[in-house]
Amino acid sequence: PHLLADDKGTVRLEFTMPEALTTWKFLGFAHDRQLRSGLLTGETVTAKDLMVQPNTPRFLREGDVVEFTVKVTNKATAPVKGKVRLEFTDAASLESADAALGNQTPEQDLDLPASESRTYSWRITVPDGQSFLQYRAVASTGTVSDGEEGWLPVLSRRILLTESITLPIRDAGEKTFTLPKLLESAQSDTLQHQSLTAQVVSQPAWYAVQSLPYLMEYPHECAEQVFNRLYANALARHIAQSNPKIRRIFDLWKEAQPEALDSPLLKKEELKSVLIEETPWLRDAKDETQARKNVGILFDANRLDAETSAALAKLEAMQIDNGAWPWFPGGRENEFITLYLVSGFGRLGHLGVQIDDDLALRAVDRLDTWITERHQRYLTHKIEHIGTTEALYLYARSFFLERRPVAGEHQPAVDFFRTLAKKDWPKLPRLSQAHIALGLKRFGDKETPAAIVTSILERSVNEEELGRYWRDTEQHWWWYRAPIETQAMMIEALREIKQDQTAADDCRVWLLKQRQTQAWPSTKSTADAIYALLLGGDDLLGSDALVSLTLGGTEVKPEKVEAGTGFYEQRFAGSEVRAEMGTITLTKPDKGVSWGSLHWQYLEDIAKVTPHGDNPLTLKKSLFLKSNGKAGPELKPLVDGGALKPGDELVTRVELRTDRDLEYVHLKDQRGSGTEPVNVLSGYRFQDGLAYYESTRDTASHFFIEYLPKGTYVFETSARVQLRGEYQSGVAEIQCMYAPEFNSHSGSVGLKVE
Repeated sequence: PHLLADDKGTVRLEFTMPEALTTWKFLGFAHDRQLRSGLLTGETVTAKDLMVQPNTPRFLREGDVVEFTVKVTNKATAPVKGKVRLEFTDAASLESADAALGNQTPEQDLDLPASESRTYSWRITVPDGQSFLQYRAVASTGTVSDGEEGWLPVLSRRILLTESITLPIRDAGEKTFTLPKLLESAQSDTLQHQSLTAQVVSQPAWYAVQSLPYLMEYPHECAEQVFNRLYANALARHIAQSNPKIRRIFDLWKEAQPEALDSPLLKKEELKSVLIEETPWLRDAKDETQARKNVGILFDANRLDAETSAALAKLEAMQIDNGAWPWFPGGRENEFITLYLVSGFGRLGHLGVQIDDDLALRAVDRLDTWITERHQRYLTHKIEHIGTTEALYLYARSFFLERRPVAGEHQPAVDFFRTLAKKDWPKLPRLSQAHIALGLKRFGDKETPAAIVTSILERSVNEEELGRYWRDTEQHWWWYRAPIETQAMMIEALREIKQDQTAADDCRVWLLKQRQTQAWPSTKSTADAIYALLLGGDDLLGSDALVSLTLGGTEVKPEKVEAGTGFYEQRFAGSEVRAEMGTITLTKPDKGVSWGSLHWQYLEDIAKVTPHGDNPLTLKKSLFLKSNGKAGPELKPLVDGGALKPGDELVTRVELRTDRDLEYVHLKDQRGSGTEPVNVLSGYRFQDGLAYYESTRDTASHFFIEYLPKGTYVFETSARVQLRGEYQSGVAEIQCMYAPEFNSHSGSVGLKVE
């Protein structure tokens, strides 16, 4: 605003205030050329004598019956009479929509005492096919008036739903699946098919091989990741020499099928409930895509030689004079990092990879000294149990027993920890038990390793779809409880000690199924997983056989088959979808694991939607009325059609269950049109060990969960009932963005507000 001063030194400010009923605080500061100053403060309230404030919903849905309210306030000192009017128009054509909405009396009498406000209401019914609306509320006394207009989106009562089922199959044979709701779809007169998409992955082991470039390009310069770059390059050279087919498939992906290297987060957009651009994971998707596309240079011979030499030189420069490695250059020696690198060199040799491992032999000498120092500490403090790090020593040291036998001065320490290992292995985590079993076997023990592996097998679970796994492996901070690394050790122990190739192959199935729903979380887990998948057993990459797919008795002919993975899909338009396509048959001609998925998209009246539970990922939505009782806040279940009042707090509870770990999960919980969310601030939340980002939008609350471990979770949101009428609560939907075939949705509950 401009300052206008008169001859008496009075300064006037003239400006237009925003149209808002609020209190404004004025701060003024004045000074002259001698820096004499003064401060002026004051408050004023902006208000008109007659004000109109519509209580508008954020949206409407076809079929809603809503009581639209307008508050009129008289700020004058005398009573007023006049008219208050609410009218609706089509936002596109500006033609009146009052008749279509049932607004038969747009105008009502206005009679307001002085300094009071009253609420006027109009009951409207939203018809099918109603487009975007514009509303206008006006109050007038003949001398003063006020009004407000705005936009009002109208959603269709028919919502788009995606229902999917997973189609797992193992080994040669035939397997039949059904999608019951598709088979029964002809019973609904409001259901409209949109599309049906069938997808098959015949050789999913290739998804593991696609992770090699991720190891090669990881940016940090710590010893572990420098070694994993060396690991990836050495493994790539070994693969290129021993299996030329892999090189050929990678070249095909690079030249002819670049879309095969896109991140799963960027694929199948038409099957997902939200665009990747609307999630917090767009950068993750681009980073994974770029890492995969580095396969173009992965097998270049000159680059392999240069990168391998550079990585070895970095590791040599980082190695301390005594042979140990720090985590980062210049740091103190770290026995775990040293053990990890030594075991990594040993694993490469175990796979037959030719590499210079003189650095590892230097480190072995330091580790022998370290274990002797640990022995002395144990004797001094009378410690009589073995730890996870000492178990890892036995495993790492066992790779080099022939080339670097244990020196005489260190033998008592090694024998001491071998004795403790035989006694204390049941007290350790399963990863350390496998370390002890493999270490003791290579040291010459024949009885204890067999007992350990037998015990480990007895605690496992073997399922046709998920393979063999253990229920004790959850997400932990500690390295010795990491799920992927532990599973890789199980495979190595089963192959070498038990020589149970069937059980080991079952464990490989679990590893591949994890790759279906998540990216392996670190360079360490990726390296261990690739090691386990390439370690003996059936050649997972040797077969080119395709799994055949039949829908409702009609065979789907593979077109545009992706090299390596054998992925293909067939999409049917809505007019081509038939109810009998809900019967699916997969036929697999070879051994190993394959999987597919069927995605059915359809439009249905929101009031007729039933929950989709034919999936490993399920959810249930329940509504509760929150009230204050004698013991404090109480939640009372709300049944379909239960009566509510304006001002009631409605609590939505979503119960989520998953039988496997998932990454990049999107949960959407819709709200009724006449309710207003209590929590309107978006941000990260932490609940029951789960971290997620919550975003409140006009029609729903969105939850973005980067990592969802298997288990049961409960989400609760609150909304205030603000408008009378009858409308739907909306459905809750969940989907894994990494593998969209893992999805589910709830039904909708009718709300009646009196």
